[in-house]
Amino acid sequence: MKSRILLVEDEIKILDFAKEILMSNNYDVDTAVDGEEAYNLFKERNYDLVISDVMIPKVDGFQLVKLIRQKDEKIPIILLTALSDEENEVKGFDMGVSDYISKPFSFKVLVKRVEAQIKDVKTAHVLELANIKMNLDSRVVTVDNKEINLTLKQFEILKYFMENPNFVITREQIMNQVWGYGYYGDLRNIDTHVKNLRQKLLINNIKTVKGVGYNFVIWFYNQKDLCNRISRSAFVFYIFIYNFICSITYVLSWL
Repeated sequence: MKSRILLVEDEIKILDFAKEILMSNNYDVDTAVDGEEAYNLFKERNYDLVISDVMIPKVDGFQLVKLIRQKDEKIPIILLTALSDEENEVKGFDMGVSDYISKPFSFKVLVKRVEAQIKDVKTAHVLELANIKMNLDSRVVTVDNKEINLTLKQFEILKYFMENPNFVITREQIMNQVWGYGYYGDLRNIDTHVKNLRQKLLINNIKTVKGVGYNFVIWFYNQKDLCNRISRSAFVFYIFIYNFICSITYVLSWL
């Protein structure tokens, strides 16, 4: 699966050329020309890396980093900057920037910096239940090896379900886990998110517990477990048939 990059740059020539170079190195790339557009994309899609210029319109690179870090503490962020003074670099690192590339830069250097940042993502923590896989670092979800595009809230709700399979979870618990204890919103919003989550996953594992919340029902956890369950069931069925035939044979012998 290709790594996905969000590239933010208001100089169109640099944006287009950098996108072309990254795509030629087998990356999927979404682009934005200002910080506001970039943040809206980030909220709706899952990325392995963000590359942003500092001096971009509407929301500058530093503010964009701050917004992203409020949503995701782990995703690597590279800033492109002509501001080579030490004060700005320290400011960026304090805010959670992973790396800096000074303008003008070599696109070969850009590719190598990208490879270095994404390398750690390749060893990401993965949750797997039944036919669902969640990469907690790249925030990619697959069902039957097909990638499913989830919003940030849908991702967090599914993660909470997968961490607590076969347990009834109240709406209040979901609200506190996903939105935080200081959030006082309408609990019916959760029902809307779960409804959309069901439609995207195309599975019926998320059961509504009337008046309480939800139960993420999983009968087997992976293919090996499923095979073991099938093997045990087949063995039990074999014993049943064997005993049944023995019983019939015994009865017939007395006739």
